[in-house]
Amino acid sequence: MIVYINVTTGNMTVYDDVFGGKFRNRLKLDSQTKFLTITNITTEDAGDYSVSTSAPMRTTVRLTVYAGKSLSVTEGDSVTLESGLTEISENSILWETETKNNLKSLIAGITRAGGMFGISRDRLKLDNQTGSLTITNITTEQTGLYILRLTKQSKAFRVSVYARLPVPVISSNSTNCSSSSSSSSSCSLVCSVVNVSHVTLSWYKGNSLLSSISVSDLSISLSLPLEVEYQEKNSYSCVINNPSSKQTTHLDISKLCQPCSGFVHCCGSTEAVIRLVLSALVGVATVILLVYDIRSRRAEHDQAQIHTSGM
Repeated sequence: MIVYINVTTGNMTVYDDVFGGKFRNRLKLDSQTKFLTITNITTEDAGDYSVSTSAPMRTTVRLTVYAGKSLSVTEGDSVTLESGLTEISENSILWETETKNNLKSLIAGITRAGGMFGISRDRLKLDNQTGSLTITNITTEQTGLYILRLTKQSKAFRVSVYARLPVPVISSNSTNCSSSSSSSSSCSLVCSVVNVSHVTLSWYKGNSLLSSISVSDLSISLSLPLEVEYQEKNSYSCVINNPSSKQTTHLDISKLCQPCSGFVHCCGSTEAVIRLVLSALVGVATVILLVYDIRSRRAEHDQAQIHTSGM
């Protein structure tokens, strides 16, 4: 016994030290539904679990735990499910798939009596030495559980197939040149993708994440805005990714972020100060030259009068 429930009092006792303590700190019982959860499950937990009542009534649940791994692959690519064998020494090797309704279908195998067999052989390749299964030109419909059954053991592979990703499109929202926009030093951008699912769309500044948005199983369009300065020297990129692949578009600020015609090109504050100082220096130099010229003319005129008086 691993769990006892007193229906009258509602008290529950979890015996997680039984069977050598293999369930210790891994059993959770829901107080309302009475569902039992086994956490951090292993192949050693496989077996029959029974629920008995005082009615009397008994229900048995068979738990199957497969040793295996999860694989993520892009639609149209190939994936190989490794058997882990160097040679076939078993009586038979069978590959099955499990549907959403927990219905299993035999798709390929090797038997001593009948040799190799498989369904859709043009897309299934079975290694006759190791028993590994390769699926070529895989589609999203082939997402699911693949089970390798050997004579003495079984392995499972959870294969997730994702649609091929589109390339993100970066466009500018700064299209209206008005009196208010002509004084702005920022550029409005948006990164967009259409008809996507199970993806994340993100803006990066160098290697630093700025913002992101995700979508799960719905096929929709996504867009993500960004504000940058016209004369920015930093590198920006828009990235779309899922567990199997990613696509990146790098931002070209010089092409997408052009200031309005009425906006002074020297958007940078440093450049503006330098130009202002140079203009001031030119003005001061002009005044100095003008004053010097006037004084020189007066001095020549005074000398001429003194010379005339002496005559």
